[in-house]
Amino acid sequence: MAARFKVGGLFGELMGEFAGTMILILFGCGVVAQVVAGGIGDHDSISWAWGLGVTLGVYVAARLSGAHLNPAVTLALAVWKGFEWRKVLPFIGAQFLGAFVAALLVRWNYTEVLNAKDPGLTIKTQGVFSTLPGNGSLPVGEWGAFRDQIIGTAILLFVIMALTDLASTPPQANMAPFVIGLLVVAIGMAWGTNAGYAINPARDFGPRLASFLTGYETAFRDQTGYLYFWIPIVGPIIGGIVGAGLYKYLVGIFISAAGPQEVGRIPSEDESVEANRG
Repeated sequence: MAARFKVGGLFGELMGEFAGTMILILFGCGVVAQVVAGGIGDHDSISWAWGLGVTLGVYVAARLSGAHLNPAVTLALAVWKGFEWRKVLPFIGAQFLGAFVAALLVRWNYTEVLNAKDPGLTIKTQGVFSTLPGNGSLPVGEWGAFRDQIIGTAILLFVIMALTDLASTPPQANMAPFVIGLLVVAIGMAWGTNAGYAINPARDFGPRLASFLTGYETAFRDQTGYLYFWIPIVGPIIGGIVGAGLYKYLVGIFISAAGPQEVGRIPSEDESVEANRG
């Protein structure tokens, strides 16, 4: 029977977003479960595993979809780089679904240690799946966390725009996913205190929903009881659009474009060399 979906078409792009985001969350939520519930590792191992998860997820999806893996990236590219608006909601849906499925796998795999560490499935281990202001214990309020998510995601998109700008000096030899992963490691190490550096609505809401459906009754609230779930969604969306716009008007407009660029796609080595010659 002939394939119903065109290879490289929208369905393939959505599969790329689903698979890439799933890989990201498998490593990200997996390492937090290991540290929080298993007592193995620390903050640095969390930062590195999240960054490597991003790197590997981007390598999985880049050829198919451009590897957005983040609604804040998809929306920023639609606003500033001409990404097709008709693809925005399908991309975001695939990202949320990939994060949700990955979180269910982490929840299932770490059932024994999570139940041993926190039999009531409370705020004590909720941070395995979703972020909290002050990481659940530090004196950071909801609006401080909201501010943090705007700033952190603005940094993310500002640098991503630079790393994927063919007219600039992007990483060559297919190294862009690795450098983007290092960017996430750096954000985790420098901007992880106030709100757990979600910087990605799918990364937070997909696992949050998965944890809620598997026993975490307070998953949508923070340690004070505040209905917190909207902050790691709205904050990153605002921050992503702001960060991408700042790159465009502070840096991008001063760089002469060497030619047309396919929106949201990581440049190949040959394309980068040709752009730099221009």
